[in-house]
Amino acid sequence: MDDIVKQAMAKWPQVPACYGWLGLDARGRWYLRDEATQAAGPFPQSRGALITHEKLIAFIHRNYEPDEAGQWFFQNGPQRVFVELESAPLVWRVEDDFSVVAHTGRSATVRECVLDESGRLYLACDLETGQTLSADSEKWAAAPHSQPALPKSGRPPSFGIVHSLDILQAAQAVELGLWTPQELRQAELPARYGYVLSPLARHLGQTQACTTP
Repeated sequence: MDDIVKQAMAKWPQVPACYGWLGLDARGRWYLRDEATQAAGPFPQSRGALITHEKLIAFIHRNYEPDEAGQWFFQNGPQRVFVELESAPLVWRVEDDFSVVAHTGRSATVRECVLDESGRLYLACDLETGQTLSADSEKWAAAPHSQPALPKSGRPPSFGIVHSLDILQAAQAVELGLWTPQELRQAELPARYGYVLSPLARHLGQTQACTTP
């Protein structure tokens, strides 16, 4: 997370979080979703405006992480902008040597390979070290998830879908025995790997529960 963002958080700690305004698709593309887009339907059925500004995308990538509940967000200065996910919080690119890089640019080491009922391929990876997580993200890392034993870092693996352009490369990795897919239903993945597809839906559900007599 950028130092200037941390400073803004410390200066204005009570800025309300934002829900529904940012979406991430299965190819690692970001979408800005205004009120009209949100009213037209949930993400990704109603996507919004594709973000193409390279410096803005880089800023989002540097300040993108999960809270303690597994809701991924972009920390925009003092405001936390929760992200609606099409498939998973990360999108993996597979290089020619079968190394893996997240759509945010961070390299990773593959721990698990998952195949869902529609043939989509996912990876659970250990992201490269060197990034300091926020307090909420450290709580997420320490929270129990229904996964195998944690690595020495003590953090659960980061979960993402393999980019559609890299499926052939990923298939070669499977054929070579580098990755062994386990079959899981798509609906099982968020709970197993500790992420929330729609923080907006979760937020609305909690709000309705609090207001119901």
